[in-house]
Amino acid sequence: MTPKKDARALSDPIANRASDTTRGLSGIELTAAALSVLWLVISAAFFLFSGNDGADGLRFLLTLMVIFFPVGMIWVAALGARSSRILREESTRLQTAIDAIRHAYITQNQAGGRDQQPHPSIVKKLDEIADAQKKAETTLAMFTSTRAAQIAVHAAAPDAETGDQPVLALGTPAEAMHPPLSNSDFIRALHFPETADDQEGFAALRRALKDRPSAQLVQAAQDVLTLLSQDGIYMDDLRPDMARPELWRRFAKGERGRTIAALGGVRDRSSLALTAGRMKQDPIFRDAAHHFLRVFDKGFSRFEETATDSEISDLASTRTARAFMLLGRVTGTFD
Repeated sequence: MTPKKDARALSDPIANRASDTTRGLSGIELTAAALSVLWLVISAAFFLFSGNDGADGLRFLLTLMVIFFPVGMIWVAALGARSSRILREESTRLQTAIDAIRHAYITQNQAGGRDQQPHPSIVKKLDEIADAQKKAETTLAMFTSTRAAQIAVHAAAPDAETGDQPVLALGTPAEAMHPPLSNSDFIRALHFPETADDQEGFAALRRALKDRPSAQLVQAAQDVLTLLSQDGIYMDDLRPDMARPELWRRFAKGERGRTIAALGGVRDRSSLALTAGRMKQDPIFRDAAHHFLRVFDKGFSRFEETATDSEISDLASTRTARAFMLLGRVTGTFD
C-alpha cells in the first residue's frame, strides 16, 4: 500500500468514528433525562400536596425557579460531560492515527531504502493531524475551565440576588473572612488549566473566583479567549517578545504610549490582522475586548503592589497576559 493510500485509509475511519460519536443518546443524556423527570415529579408532588393556596406572584416566581433551575443545571452538566468525552476520544484517535502513519513511514523507508524521502502528502497529513490534536486539547482545557467558572458563578448568584449573603458582626461581609488570594494562585488562575486533569490549575481557579476583583478579571479573560478561539487564534500559538518587569511596573503606575511599547510583544501578523478585523466588524467582540483591557489594567495595578520581578515575569507568560498584548496592540494602547 502506498503512503498516500495509507493516509486516506487512516483518516477516513477517523471521520466516520467522529460522526458516530455524536449520533444517538448516550448514558449521560439518559441519566440527565431520568434525573430531570425525577426532580419534576418530586417538585410537582411537593407543591401540589403542600396545601399552599393563594400564593402571590413572587412566591410563584420562586416556585418556578426552584423547580426548573436544578433541571437546567443537570443538563448543563450533562452536555458539558458529553462534550468533554467527545474531545478526549477525538484526541486519542488522532494520536493513534499519528502513530500508525509514522509506523507506515518506517516500514516504507525500510522497504525502499534509507535514502528514500517521505511522500509530501504524508508529511502534510501528519502536520494537519498534529495541529488538530493540539487545537482539540486546547479547546478542551478552555471549555472545562470556562464551565467550572460558570457553575461557580451561578452557585453564588442566588445569595447575591436575594440579599441572603451572611453578614458578620459590625457589618463585615462573609467574603472578607476568606484568606487573601496569593500571587501564585492569581498567576496560575490567569493561565487557566492546561488540561482537564490539571488539578492544581482548577484549584487555583476556584480560589481566584472567590476573590471578587480576581473573578472579574478571570471571567473577562475567558470571554475574550473564547471569542478569539472562534477565529482560530490560540494564545499557546503566540510567541511574544517578553518585556522587562520594569516596563510592567511603569504600566501599573499609569504610564502609556510608546515608552512602554515593548509590552505589546505579539508580532504574529495573521493574529493581529484577524483581531483588528473582528474589532471593526463585531461590536460584541469590541465591547468584550475593551472591558477586558480595563479590568486587566486595574487587576495588574493591584498585583504589582506586592509582586516580585519574578512573579511579574511569570504573569507576563500567562494566556491572559498574551491576550492583553494582542488586544493592546490592536486597540493602540502602546501607540
